[in-house]
Amino acid sequence: MIRRGRRLRTGIVLVSVGIVIVVILAGIQMMEDGVEMKTLFASEVQAELGKTKFSSEVFTTEELAGLPEPVQRYFRYSGFIGRPKMSTARIVFNNVAFKNGNKDLKLYSEQFNFVQEPARIVYLNSRLLGVIPFEGRDKYQNGQGYMTGRLAKLIKLFDVTGSEMHQSALVTILAEALVVPNYALQDYITWEEIDEHHAQATIEYKGVKASGIFTINDVGEFVTFTTKDRYMDQGKGVMALVPWTVEIIGYHEQNEVMVPIQMKATWEMPEGDLVYFDGVISSIEYNVRDL
Repeated sequence: MIRRGRRLRTGIVLVSVGIVIVVILAGIQMMEDGVEMKTLFASEVQAELGKTKFSSEVFTTEELAGLPEPVQRYFRYSGFIGRPKMSTARIVFNNVAFKNGNKDLKLYSEQFNFVQEPARIVYLNSRLLGVIPFEGRDKYQNGQGYMTGRLAKLIKLFDVTGSEMHQSALVTILAEALVVPNYALQDYITWEEIDEHHAQATIEYKGVKASGIFTINDVGEFVTFTTKDRYMDQGKGVMALVPWTVEIIGYHEQNEVMVPIQMKATWEMPEGDLVYFDGVISSIEYNVRDL
């Protein structure tokens, strides 16, 4: 009986400690959610905005003539011809279905894209088990890629950079070249027509190069981007090239142009496809000049 009582008291103590930890973490989240990494995100975005030049130039039919016919068809469909060229874009997803290893999360994702010098800075925010704050930062800036994730602002889940990450972050910008279509006209991206529905694009910047294939349907919708030049972090410092696809699901009109409704990213694994990002775009703004 004494031993049973001790085990019972021990169990109660462990449960109590667990509850206290959860309460503390919940308190951290309520008081500080999104502050530190969000502040870093804001400072990096502000630095890029500070050196961005905005112009009154518009997309013209003449300058699109050198692009593959499927890409020209996309510009005609989307309504960007005659509209201002964008130097920046801000894209927000409010409720992304995201998979990190064996963890399924619902993410808030906010990203800024910059065109003149290719850059992409993303802030991610979620709650593990609905309570514990998770923050992430995914960026390509100054020719380098980084991906960082923290739990409860204290525990580093991942912090990845290096040559593989530089290439992977750069090819992610390429995947969004028609979502932020002024990318498509930059000198650091070259195009080659494959057939009436496919065009290959290559992006090269600061000595790093990556390619991918855009699929554009008869209507003119950009529907998929596929590449074999993106590395997957497989844990324990292992990075491997794995075929990667971005899918655009649906379009709607916004400010007289057609913009994507939903974006999905998939790793094409030998054992089957792994959809790790699936989100509806809450807002997309072009030529954003401040936070």
